Amino acid sequence: MVDLGGTTMAKRRSLTRRNLLKKSVQPVDVTRVRGSGDLLRAFQSTSIQARNLGRCLSVWENALTDPKRPTILIGLSGPLIAAGLRKVLRDLVDWGLVDVVVSTGAVLYQDIYQTVGGRHWVGSPDADDVELRKLYLDRIYDTYVDELKFEETDRAIGRVTERFPARPASSREFLEFLGREFRDPESIVATASRRGVPVFSPALIDSSIGIGLTLHYQRNRGKPRFMLDAVRDNYELVQILSHSPRTAVVYIGGGTPKNWINDGIVMANYAFGREGEGHYYALQITTDVPHWGGLSGSTLDEAQSWGKISPTATRAMAHVDASIGLPILVGALWDRRKVWQPRRRLRFEWDGDEITRVVR
Repeated sequence: MVDLGGTTMAKRRSLTRRNLLKKSVQPVDVTRVRGSGDLLRAFQSTSIQARNLGRCLSVWENALTDPKRPTILIGLSGPLIAAGLRKVLRDLVDWGLVDVVVSTGAVLYQDIYQTVGGRHWVGSPDADDVELRKLYLDRIYDTYVDELKFEETDRAIGRVTERFPARPASSREFLEFLGREFRDPESIVATASRRGVPVFSPALIDSSIGIGLTLHYQRNRGKPRFMLDAVRDNYELVQILSHSPRTAVVYIGGGTPKNWINDGIVMANYAFGREGEGHYYALQITTDVPHWGGLSGSTLDEAQSWGKISPTATRAMAHVDASIGLPILVGALWDRRKVWQPRRRLRFEWDGDEITRVVR
């Protein structure tokens, strides 16, 4: 007898093998690489985190060239300024590669710290931290910052806040004000203010900016003063999302910015009647891992179960230190700028907490 069942199974296995073995890994030829753009394109045919970082480039370029003009939101966390990425982040804003910035307060504070003359100094992870404390030097792994300059920056923020109207405001409105007050062409906050890019920090007081605001509070207890309205942040984010036919997210690290942006799309969809699904494009660079259950390392696939990332989203996640991965990725986008330039810049016109018009 002929074993027809066995023959059919063998054919299926053969077909499955052919489908799985369509594309081979291509060795990177460094003699043919001309810049970050070529390197990341080569990475797309390699493996492990190199391929994932190459896929991040593809996702970002897809978002930049989508004819529906997605609103691109970037979430920032971690010691990015200490890592030397201040200009990389500033350029992202200046070039129009992102439309909205959501950041921890620490990243924005250290941007302002450099504006007022502070520096990040090359140090050692093996330093004597007790001795550093005596010298008023703070350590961020292998980098030193000046505690005395931090205090000067805190007090400068507190004094500048005296010029803000005595009323509640969102972090977006307050950070735009700081960007106008602390003028510096190399500053992330100042560049965003000049370019009309909204900057949010949903946990602003969990940073040294919060210390400056506490000094302002101390001086104005019992009097009319500036008040940070965190819930208004939520409403303003929903305004942006509601005016966006499609959204893309870029997460550098995780933490509060990632969770807040993801929650925003849920609020916009079921609480405010925004039509559509989750974020249509998503990429993340992180060193956190998913198996501890924390949000920073949770996969973009997991976010689909919450409705935060679209079921059909183009997405990529690279487990790479941002101090390495981000400049390579941004450098690749710059090398390949002919792919996405010119990109229309969004400008949101606000009336209080409402967007009255989006200029495209």
